[in-house]
Formats: sequence, structure tokens, C-alpha cells
Amino acid sequence: MIPANMISTTFELPGYRVEACLGEVMGLTVRSRNVFSVAGSGLRSMFGGELKGQTKVLYDSRREVMDRLVTEAEQRGANAVVGMRFDTSEIGNGWTEICAYGTAMRVVPA
Repeated sequence: MIPANMISTTFELPGYRVEACLGEVMGLTVRSRNVFSVAGSGLRSMFGGELKGQTKVLYDSRREVMDRLVTEAEQRGANAVVGMRFDTSEIGNGWTEICAYGTAMRVVPA
């Protein structure tokens, strides 16, 4: 498993030298909204406050795409991912795509 400190939003890992660049990797999921959750969130948003159900879904989705990104990187022989980003977009009516992407690298201590 690639350790969390070896997944970076920066394009370098201080103290490490790049041995190989193994290409872009990503993790992806598409989620649909629960009608009841949307209705509850709509009411909650009128009065303010955190939408805890939506926060949990987003957190869980990000964790899922990160796990998929790491799996793909490891399958290529990487021990690090740099330039990691999240992206979300709406697809159709009520579907959301969540993606994590970055560049898989094999690094060694400098």
C-alpha cells in the first residue's frame, strides 16, 4: 500500500529522487443522489448548517476514488503519486462523477 505521505498534491517529494515516471493514474466513481437525502438537504439548506449526510457521501466517495487511484498506481509498480487532484462534475440529472488523478512514480531516497 502506498503510504499517505507518498501521495502529494505537489509535483515533487522532498528527499526523494524520481527513478521512473509511470504515467497518469486515476480513481473514478459515479454516484446518484438519494431522493430522500436531497429533500432533507434542501430543507436543511434553507435554515443553514452542515449537510451531514451529503458530507459523509462526499467523504466516502473521495476515500473510494483514492483507494482506486492507489490500486492503479501500485499495479504499475509505483510507490508514490504526485500532482494528485480531485475533480467532480454533474452527469445528467442527479448523477455526480468524482475523480482522483495524479502521476504514478517510482521514487527512491535522494
